[in-house]
Amino acid sequence: MSDALDATPYDALLLLSFGGPEGPDDVVPFLENVTRGRGIPKERLKEVGQHYFLFGGVSPINDQNRALLDALRKDFAEHGLDLPIYWGNRNWAPYLTDTLREMVADGRRRVLVLTTSAYASYSGCRQYRENLADSLAELAAEGLEPPRIDKLRHYFNHPGFLDPMTDGVLRSLADLPEDVRAGAHIAFTTHSIPTAGADTSGPPEAHGEGGAYVEEHLDVAQLIADAVRERTGVDHPWRLVYQSRSGAPHIPWLEPDICDHLETLHGAGVPAVVMAPIGFVSDHMEVLYDLDTEATAKAEELGLPVRRSATVGDDPRFAAAIRDLVLERAGVESGRAVTPCALGALGASHNLCPVGCCPARAPRPAAAGADSPYA
Repeated sequence: MSDALDATPYDALLLLSFGGPEGPDDVVPFLENVTRGRGIPKERLKEVGQHYFLFGGVSPINDQNRALLDALRKDFAEHGLDLPIYWGNRNWAPYLTDTLREMVADGRRRVLVLTTSAYASYSGCRQYRENLADSLAELAAEGLEPPRIDKLRHYFNHPGFLDPMTDGVLRSLADLPEDVRAGAHIAFTTHSIPTAGADTSGPPEAHGEGGAYVEEHLDVAQLIADAVRERTGVDHPWRLVYQSRSGAPHIPWLEPDICDHLETLHGAGVPAVVMAPIGFVSDHMEVLYDLDTEATAKAEELGLPVRRSATVGDDPRFAAAIRDLVLERAGVESGRAVTPCALGALGASHNLCPVGCCPARAPRPAAAGADSPYA
């Protein structure tokens, strides 16, 4: 971006995330928020919450978002980008509606949204857009004028997202015993979702055979594996695998599960594994429990050396990527010529989610898309 750092027409950036409990008393109320409308008994939620109780009832995601906010504000200030940054969550304080209400009170009228999900899927994109629509409707019902909301495009293939993860894989490989390092397998992990949801992820033309969700992850995995080969001279075998399944057993979800994959690799004589959680922006609970606790215990049971590489978190390169994406979208909205930054075979994602993108089972209004009721 060669122009001055001008985010016009935008007057604020909103970091929109999932949220998480910050103490034992928060766990069940948080899970009630997450599962609202599903009729799950409180006793069942207490069982599900054991993952959180193992860590003192605290999810690290809120502190990780605070760190990302600090990194973004530091980067923006250092580069002369005068754009205030707010933070709201879907399922815990600070709640999205409260944050939008604060933004309206501050006079913010044109808002860009950064979600802590890099890929196309219902839960990773459209559900956030539905939450935005719900909150905007609530503001309108209160007599407030909702701001116009746009969402930053998917950033899975931006170098500022890819480079920190590549470095994490390289550090994990270097940390393995030397006698198993060259033969190490890379297991790229992401959140499993129902296969029906995967097949309809992304724009309609991408639907089928895992949809955009699987295609985007495979592109990222290939890019990182290629970069590792270029920097080490070793062509490590790899596979995209899944974690954190939470659905009913009779509903097909994306497979294989990381623990099953570790067993398969061990049975095939693979000497070591690096688990690379490319589907996650930060080391939140699903990384800490499903990989660092559960999968690592499985590897120890098998006698299989394993390392888990880092997510991007608050890496300065990721903060710089968000700045780049903000200026890119501002340029598009202002009619300036911009060249989107994206690596790999898929190119830059769409700026405006089209009709039919990542559809919900039951249609609901969604903001920041071609079908948004809020222009």
